[in-house]
Formats: sequence, structure tokens, C-alpha cells
Amino acid sequence: MTVADDGRLFVCYPRWGDPVDFTVAELRDGGERAYPSAELNGLDKERPGDCLVSVQSVVVDPSGRLWLLDTGATEFGPAIPHGPKLVCVDPASDEVVQTIRFSSDVALETTYLNDIRFDLRRGDAGMAFITDSGVGLGPTGLIVVDLASGRSWRKLTGHPAMLPVDGFLAIIEGRPLPLGIGVDGIAISADGDRLFVCPLASRRLLSVSVDALANEDADDDEVAATLEDHGEKGASDGLESDADGRVYASNYEHGAILVRQPGGEWETLVHREDLLFVDTLAVAADGHIYYTVNQVHRQPAFQGGNDLRERPYALMRTPIQGAPVRLRR
Repeated sequence: MTVADDGRLFVCYPRWGDPVDFTVAELRDGGERAYPSAELNGLDKERPGDCLVSVQSVVVDPSGRLWLLDTGATEFGPAIPHGPKLVCVDPASDEVVQTIRFSSDVALETTYLNDIRFDLRRGDAGMAFITDSGVGLGPTGLIVVDLASGRSWRKLTGHPAMLPVDGFLAIIEGRPLPLGIGVDGIAISADGDRLFVCPLASRRLLSVSVDALANEDADDDEVAATLEDHGEKGASDGLESDADGRVYASNYEHGAILVRQPGGEWETLVHREDLLFVDTLAVAADGHIYYTVNQVHRQPAFQGGNDLRERPYALMRTPIQGAPVRLRR
């Protein structure tokens, strides 16, 4: 889910677990419509490069463009060749203006493109930074995209910082739940120097140098030397940041969103019993942080085949004293 500066709100529905008529939609007039078109949202496995296969993340960049991160895979299966891609839509015209496809040595067969952040000051047209959460036993890591050339490269593939913590056990609604998923949440610092990340199966906040990631020639040892461990934050899915240097982290075990102040202190922003697995976080220009409540942990895959979800799912917002990070020229 993401919010444009004019208040337009876009959501995505990955194709796993439930039937999905469209994988990206705009919320409008009390309903939702396929975005940018029903045609692009029509799944065609014979032409995966020309349709939206399964979009996991939608993000409005600092210049107002909407980016759709397509995993190119359904039901957590292997990525379909030519399916993984990054699609840019101009909300002013509702037209696709750029499509960046990932090569097979960047989007691996086991890659799961999860979330994305931008720094438009780097390179000729900016760079994007993506978490690869992997599927099954596939390696996790980070993917960097040069938006002008469309080139992309991997960093920290299989590094311990990108992997689930051994023996990690989440406790959600009082029940133990193994979640062996690696790097997931991502946020970029207000000055663009650090990229904050966290595995889903971890309770620590990590960061890495954006300069190191953006250097295509830097090897993983050089990049890993810039990693910092910022300590405990609880178990998180989504991460976000604001222009004043705060970092926001969902807490899926306790139905909360926490905020890390620039000095490193953590505070509770919101805590409610009905926040059943808080996921995507998005700081918007209207002075709110938006987030989804998707009940992922109640899906059959985590409950011995039983579907414990109770509709409706929710999209919520909470007022904050912050504005979006705008790394642009």
C-alpha cells in the first residue's frame, strides 16, 4: 500500500492464498479498480513479461511516480522466466512509462522480491533498493537497480545478516509460530546514507551503507564491513522512515507499531488488539503513517490447513509528527 501526495491510495494483492482478480488497485469512490488497467492485471503465464504476475509491493517514489514490484511468481512457487520486474506508472496519465526486467542471475528462481525504497539523487536517474526474501531454501539478499540503465545487481546474497535467526519462534495471539523467512522490511535513512533492513524471523534492526550497495564493483566482504546492528526492536515485518530521522517498525507479535527516535530510543506509536499482523508501512504527506493488517499468521499454511482469518482485512492510519523521506535532486 502507498499514498501519493495528492491523497490517491494504491494497494496490491499478491497472488498467493486467495483468488485475485487484479494484483494492483487504486482505492477510489469507496471501492477499488484495477490499476493502471484491467488488461495489465490479467495474468498471462505465456507472456509474463507483459502483464502483472503477482505484485508484492507498491511504492510512490520521491518524484511522485508509482512503482510496482512484481515477484513474477504465484503461490510462492519458482519465478516465471521474464516475470520478475519493476514497473513504473505515471499517476498523472495512468500509463506505464518504464519497465525494468531482472535477469536470471539477479532474480533467481527462488527470489521473492519483497519491498523497495528509492534514492533519486544517485546515478543519472536514481537507484532502487529491494529486499529478496527468498522462497523455500533459496538465498536471501539485497538487489540494487540503476533506474536509468535498468542494470541491477545483488549484494549480501546468503549473508547471515540476511537470513532468519536460527531457532526463531514467533508468539502471535499467544500461539507459537515458526517463521523461517529472511530479510523483509526495508527503510532508507533521511540523509540517504544507511539502508535499514530486518529479517522477518529476527528481533533486531540492522543497517548497511547505501554507498557500498550502490557500488556495483564492491564485493560482499566490503559491503558486509559496513553492516551495523542497532539492537533489539521486536519482531517486525514492515519498516519505514521519515524526514526527521525516525524509523518505524511494525511489531507483528504484539499488534503494535514502534518508532525509533534519532537518538536510538524506541517508543510505542500505536498498540491495539485488532492489529493482527501489521505489515506495510508508508509515511504520507498528509501527516499520517499508513499500514495494512492482513492476518497472514491465520492463513492455512501456518495453521495446519485451517483458515482462521476473519474478514474484513484492514488498512489503517495513525497521525505522526513526520513527513516522507524525499531523496531527489
